[in-house]
Amino acid sequence: MIFQGNCPALITPFTKSNKINFKSLKNLLDNQILGGAKAILILGTTGENATLSTEEKIEIIKFTLKTVDNKVPIIVGAGSNNTSIAIKTAQLYESLGVNALLEISPYYNKTTQSGLVEHFSQIAKSINIPIILYNVPSRTGVNILPETVFKLSKIYNIVGIKEASGNLNQVSQIIKLCSKDFAVYSGDDALTLPMLSLGAQGVFSVASNLLPKEMSCLCENFFNGNVLSSQKIHYKLLDLFNILFCEVNPIPVKTALNIMHKNVGKVRLPLTNIQRKNYIKLKNILKKIDWKISIFLSF
Repeated sequence: MIFQGNCPALITPFTKSNKINFKSLKNLLDNQILGGAKAILILGTTGENATLSTEEKIEIIKFTLKTVDNKVPIIVGAGSNNTSIAIKTAQLYESLGVNALLEISPYYNKTTQSGLVEHFSQIAKSINIPIILYNVPSRTGVNILPETVFKLSKIYNIVGIKEASGNLNQVSQIIKLCSKDFAVYSGDDALTLPMLSLGAQGVFSVASNLLPKEMSCLCENFFNGNVLSSQKIHYKLLDLFNILFCEVNPIPVKTALNIMHKNVGKVRLPLTNIQRKNYIKLKNILKKIDWKISIFLSF
């Protein structure tokens, strides 16, 4: 298992001129470490992977590895709907020294389940570092079925899955089919607590960008048997979990960070600024949960 607990799905901060803001990135990374993160995901969906150049991705990976300095594992978002490109990307990231890859399923092509098995198998055998599958059918158009996950879990370096189908029955089936060594992680903050109760091992959290300590505590309390404390955090943050997906991720979370004076810049096109009605709702929810009281939010 690569980690158990909270793994922030980190945003990528930009300057006013739309370049990578490395000062802000360092602050974000330090904040997650202070907040108790058990791993950090960079270059995922929340990190705007799709609009970053290869050169930018390499810079971000190198900077993150140097900044974190082995304090926690660094997981990097990867994948493609072209298997040969996915393999080359995986090999490149491995050569840079990352700890694991989050491999999204092929998108747009809408491959069959046997195609998924072949695709992920080819990537896995091309590298030696661990792979966590990423199932997010709302974005890719393809659902990785439990039986397919089971087949892939037999490959030694495919060690887990980020499950963002929103289907708790599917999550249950995956956990039932796969061995205890195969880790299932929530890909949705609002489903973290329910999935932990089913046997999941943690969360790739968008909300952790804002409240790392709280998301870490939600997980740690659960694993320590203090379920009521986990429930308290879950319900305190539930409105935030939901508003962070009122528009396409990461539009709301980057807006929230800017409201909190973290100066992470805008999203890149084709994503655009949050609608005003949602901005007002988001600002009111942040006020309601009183984010200013957390020492872990101080840069």
